[in-house]
Amino acid sequence: MKRTSKTEAVRQALQNEIAREKSKLDLVEQSVAFARKLRERGSSRQGPPVDKAFIDSLYEDSGCS
Repeated sequence: MKRTSKTEAVRQALQNEIAREKSKLDLVEQSVAFARKLRERGSSRQGPPVDKAFIDSLYEDSGCS
């Protein structure tokens, strides 16, 4: 469609792929972003804190010993 040579088409494809890879966040940045999102969702304003009494209540009447 653009009437470019095969060599130029491959060169452009490689340049586009390199640019796409560089625009991605690295693994550390992805991890930090994920942790921030979790922290925002886990705000203490959304419910009571999880304490020993709450955890114990999860196992009451479960039949586990």
